[in-house]
Amino acid sequence: MHSLVLLPGLAGDAFMWRAQLEALAPWQPRVADVHTRHHSIEAMASALLAEHPGQLVLCGASMGGMVAMETARQAPERVAGLALLGTDATPESDAMRQLREAAIVLFDQGRVRQVIEPNVAFAFHPDNARRPDLVDAYLRFVLDAGAQQLTRQNRAVIARPDARAHLPRLDCPVLVMCGEDDQLTPPDKSRQIASLVPQARLVLVPRCGHMLTMERPDLVNATLAAWLREVMPAVGSTGLASARD
Repeated sequence: MHSLVLLPGLAGDAFMWRAQLEALAPWQPRVADVHTRHHSIEAMASALLAEHPGQLVLCGASMGGMVAMETARQAPERVAGLALLGTDATPESDAMRQLREAAIVLFDQGRVRQVIEPNVAFAFHPDNARRPDLVDAYLRFVLDAGAQQLTRQNRAVIARPDARAHLPRLDCPVLVMCGEDDQLTPPDKSRQIASLVPQARLVLVPRCGHMLTMERPDLVNATLAAWLREVMPAVGSTGLASARD
């Protein structure tokens, strides 16, 4: 039996997967929260394996993709498929480390909104950064995460492992998706992942930034559903047939 597990990005929760939970209902997706309870990408992956038995199909966005890749490194025999959305297999760059460390200082001072509100322009495509519904939803779940979570999760991302060494050994289908206008994990990051994985399929989403699941849910959902019908065909075909009856 395969389980579909969705892994949110930094400060994310089930809300960022809201459109996918409905569209992917035939596969009975679960949203993991290991990123809220552990201090490193490695520990998050270990907890995921302990809490979700059996064969796993993992769909991770941003930091969630880092956790998914690390899970596949720790237990490749347990991972039947990976969908990696807007993520990065490389270690943290010096420039990004400095930006995160500066943000952490502000988080510790209680100045969370001062950091997060300007980040909207980097998280979304310019068209979507002007949509109050998306911006308000994004700010709500990130601000709700709070300073302590933001600090801890940023530190986990800073110390993330280099996934490039084990990606060529993956023996499962891998879907790599990225917004064409993603400023936080630019398309070259996804192209690199796809080039390293033997069974990877790369999809670039037009007029989309970093928040794929919220910005282009129809395209993301259709792409994920088509991929899942290949990776989890029995579940997908049975569930979809039941939905039509």
